[in-house]
Amino acid sequence: MRFAVDTGGTFTDLVVEDDSGEVRMYKAATTPSDPVAGVLDTLELAAKDYGLSRPDLLAKGDMLIHGTTHAINAIVTGNTARTAFFTTEGHPDVLVLREGGRIEPFNFTVPYPQPYVPRSLTYEISERIMYDGTVREALDEKAAIETIAALKEAEVEAVAVCLLWSIVNPAHEIRLGDLLEEHLPGVPYTLSHVLNPSLREYRRASSAAIDASLKPLMGKYMGGLDSRLRDSGFDGRVLVVTTQGGAIDAADMAQSPIHSINSGPAMAPLAGRAYAEADSGADTAIIADTGGTTFDVSLVRGGRIPWTRETWIGQPYRGHMTGFPAVDVKSIGAGGGSIAWVDEGGLLHIGPQSAGAVPGPVCYGQGGTEPTVTDASVVLGWIDPDFFLGGAMSLDRDAAAKAIQTHVGDKLGFGLHEAAAAILSVATENMVHAIEDITINQGIDPRGAVLIGGGGAAGLNVTAIARRLGCERAIIPDVSAALSAAGALMSDLRAEFSGTLYTQTAGFETERVNALLARLEDQCKAFIAGPGAGSIEQVIEFTAEARYPSQIWEIEVPLRGNRIASGQDVANLRDDFHATHEEIFAIADNKSEVEVVGWRANVRCRLRDGVQWNVKEAVAGDVEVPESRETYFEGAGLVDTRVLRFEDMERGAEVVGPAIIESSFTTVVIDPGASAQRSASGSLVIDPAAEG
Repeated sequence: MRFAVDTGGTFTDLVVEDDSGEVRMYKAATTPSDPVAGVLDTLELAAKDYGLSRPDLLAKGDMLIHGTTHAINAIVTGNTARTAFFTTEGHPDVLVLREGGRIEPFNFTVPYPQPYVPRSLTYEISERIMYDGTVREALDEKAAIETIAALKEAEVEAVAVCLLWSIVNPAHEIRLGDLLEEHLPGVPYTLSHVLNPSLREYRRASSAAIDASLKPLMGKYMGGLDSRLRDSGFDGRVLVVTTQGGAIDAADMAQSPIHSINSGPAMAPLAGRAYAEADSGADTAIIADTGGTTFDVSLVRGGRIPWTRETWIGQPYRGHMTGFPAVDVKSIGAGGGSIAWVDEGGLLHIGPQSAGAVPGPVCYGQGGTEPTVTDASVVLGWIDPDFFLGGAMSLDRDAAAKAIQTHVGDKLGFGLHEAAAAILSVATENMVHAIEDITINQGIDPRGAVLIGGGGAAGLNVTAIARRLGCERAIIPDVSAALSAAGALMSDLRAEFSGTLYTQTAGFETERVNALLARLEDQCKAFIAGPGAGSIEQVIEFTAEARYPSQIWEIEVPLRGNRIASGQDVANLRDDFHATHEEIFAIADNKSEVEVVGWRANVRCRLRDGVQWNVKEAVAGDVEVPESRETYFEGAGLVDTRVLRFEDMERGAEVVGPAIIESSFTTVVIDPGASAQRSASGSLVIDPAAEG
């Protein structure tokens, strides 16, 4: 038995897969002050559904895969450790200057952003290594020890070390690590050349600072998760989802916690890719994961999940860069709990503020006072107040209606249903713009893509979004309410290893490059023999970070093999770079030589065969669902609308809108003029433009 848990801002999702391939889903409210409690709460719900005690259920499990936003939440709220930053003498501004870009070059009203580690905790170390690895100035160990002593007085909880050219010669960073262990025992530290041996100084420094600042928090969290699961009866393997769309052991994540930033959303595109292929055969898909707090949109392009190396926490140039690649996910504040508000000019906005898990939407009756997207859906009749979470929770429609009328309707001069419809309309438009940012702006026509809806709130407006984008199909998988958690069950063990070595295709340094590639391959093989032991398939892929001469930024080019042994291999690398450059930028200089500055090896270990699930609905309460109810649609008014249970629809069954298709964890709205069919895989395939 395998468990996958995704801790979101509002709900914690659990997917349980037994040995026969049967899958069940559960949701419990996230506990922001103690996220592990939310994990245990969902496991308690699962245990009751299986007719077992929680210890007995956990004893059957051999693996638990966890996706969490705990790290990113700590950064955003400023709850990371008090961190010191060691840098080479004369270069204390690396975290201040970043990479020099500006979003608004002529807007001088925006204050200059603060560095991730304040200057008061930035310490200059007397040493200097040159670009070729030679030592220009030896490390002043006496001064370094005095600096470490000052950290005790400053009550520092973690240390990040990033010295110039440590990627070529790490001797000084290694020695500083030894001195920290000797003179500041028990305080975690991160050495940049170990974590992220990247040529880019700011990215390497920023990643080291972020990683170090998370170590006390995430070490405690991962240790607490593991120990509390063990105490509850679990004796299997605990894996944590990474930002790169893979998984690693919880103990390894505690050592490199930067990889847990936004780990949850990285899993949705993996599940989306599987369902796009199964239900439509499409290799291009838009994955829209709508939770209680955010709307996360990502892509599958040509069957591949795009990555980005421009991974900022916050706005580009104003926030902080992680320095690591990540699954390209765009998030906006437009989830089910996003708050609707009217500004002084009379414009309606949705989010980015969210009611979250506490206090939640007004209809939850837990102290919320401001209307949300969920409240509007209840007022419109889309969500059944008596069948929320399968009847486990009743919603207060009257309270939701009062809040919408007071905060939106009265201010806009709208009636109740008009105001609620306006909230959904604005939320839909925000989501469409987010999708256009990640599709049209990258040269992808959304009309040729299939839209995959995930998250508990996806079904509310997936038909409207697909129609607005011009997509021919929208798909709601039967695990859509827990799409990220389902994606975690499909994930592979992954790791990336890299090294810096500059060379050109003219005068290529074959011997040195192959020595580096051999070292990276050895690291991959060690990963396969260690964490990947017992996996059913292992894949190692090599890439080069290359550019044209005089270019500033590099692009990644896959290598055709694991070595570059001949002149033809060098020519192939050059040709592949030209082709990749043209694909990305629509231009290539085919006569130019190419510079390579870095080399990477990615290793994937597949843990299981393809997914063929039998999803069983877990209903928390015995609630009778009426065959129809009155709902409101913009342009059609109040309509008597057919209501169906998702799990009761036979494979191949069709329904024409307007219709509401409900499950315990999600509601799918089929607008007038649209139609839907239950596919062989169990998904709901929607034609948004079909005639009713």
